Amino acid sequence: VGAAWADTVQGMSRGRRQMEDVAVEPISLDVLLASVGKEVGVSPWRVVTQTMIDQFADATDDHQFIHCDPERAKRETPFGGTIAHGFLSLSLLSAMTFETMPPLEKGKMGVNHGFDSLRFLAPVKTGARIRTRFVLADVKVRPSGWVQTAHDVTIEIEGSKKPALTARWLTLTLIERQPETA
Repeated sequence: VGAAWADTVQGMSRGRRQMEDVAVEPISLDVLLASVGKEVGVSPWRVVTQTMIDQFADATDDHQFIHCDPERAKRETPFGGTIAHGFLSLSLLSAMTFETMPPLEKGKMGVNHGFDSLRFLAPVKTGARIRTRFVLADVKVRPSGWVQTAHDVTIEIEGSKKPALTARWLTLTLIERQPETA
């Protein structure tokens, strides 16, 4: 089930989608539960540009020269130029998830729940291409109607042996409750 899901997702996730225009078909809770322990998706490659880095710097007020001054970063760092903020790479998980992962049937909304682990392992140089591999590590169905998922995610850098980061990412999806029948 997990491999078929991943193949379907890969074929359907080309290009960008809007929240209102979901191209990936929703999956059932049973399919989600059967996919625990499996790789369930690989996002398309995405280029990290200097414009993205500068906009993230403006949004977070983190204008350290290693991110925002290409000439100085080239002269004074071992990176050969600017690098993305680690938190920029991390924040792209949401977009890469939306491009890749099918929503849960009857899901009303999803929210971040946090990380059980997170390690930044290699810098993402400006102009690098990154993508995310998703392994479904755990699913917990709560009586409240929330479904908690844990994904082991790896953000890969094209041409690099080391990934940008690895993490166990927790998310929650609120599913519609079925009316009780007597």
